[in-house]
Amino acid sequence: MIRIEHIGIAVENMNESIELYEQLLNTPCYKRESVASESVETAFFKVGESKIELLEASDPNSAIAKFIAKKGQGIHHIAYEVENIQAEMKRLEALGFELLNKEPKRGADNKLVCFLHPKTSGGVLVELCQEMV
Repeated sequence: MIRIEHIGIAVENMNESIELYEQLLNTPCYKRESVASESVETAFFKVGESKIELLEASDPNSAIAKFIAKKGQGIHHIAYEVENIQAEMKRLEALGFELLNKEPKRGADNKLVCFLHPKTSGGVLVELCQEMV
């Protein structure tokens, strides 16, 4: 079964954005985390069965910084939770989807992650994620 795990939103100022989303969603930020491998700071909000992940660049050369410079703040990616990330990666690659990483890597919120290139997924950056055990 695949479900929407979270929607990633690129932000310029994490503290201001947390305040905004706490008001918007009427719920507190439950977790902040740094992901050094992606040069990003994250903050999470629970919304029903899914989450909102705010992403702020911690390095001006990071993917998030480049995204904001090109497109501004806004939706960056949609993440789908999968039961077996390796199997999903093989299945999707066989169908012609381009994987941005050939092996799952450690992401935020105790997840293994893999991204699909937007040019092969309808213009949307897709993240596959699986809970680490």
